[in-house]
Amino acid sequence: MALEPLMKLRGAGLRIGIVTARFNSAIGEQLLAGARKALNDMGVEDRDVFAVTVPGALEIPLALQELAASEQFDALIALGAVIKGDTYHFEVVCNESAAGITRVGLDLEIPIGNGVLTTFTEAQAAERADQKGYEAAQAAVELALLREYIHRELGEA
Repeated sequence: MALEPLMKLRGAGLRIGIVTARFNSAIGEQLLAGARKALNDMGVEDRDVFAVTVPGALEIPLALQELAASEQFDALIALGAVIKGDTYHFEVVCNESAAGITRVGLDLEIPIGNGVLTTFTEAQAAERADQKGYEAAQAAVELALLREYIHRELGEA
């Protein structure tokens, strides 16, 4: 496994937290459906998935931080859609949301699959949402399994 991605991700027994932004809610629902499908495909039980919503992408990091601090999850998933408007606000939301998500993962030492879309149009977001949600869940599970593997191989588990 050391240099190869896990070919068949098995998430059975993992506890996963999901935070979804309600802004652009139709896209958020697609992202969440994609993530839930991936988790199901990887054997994660519905009872092992805890999902919450927040107003928008800027609020995602705080909710992730609260879930991570609970120490009840093996991995987290961040979902949302930021669609470009006519102002610089798009760049601020994209950059700060991504930086916050990354900081939570590193500071609290928890894998996070980042499924926050940043697109120019709603059509682009809708086109990518199912797959992006699916891939964010896969990334979260793969990193949780990799973390377990590293700790086990290094005698830290």
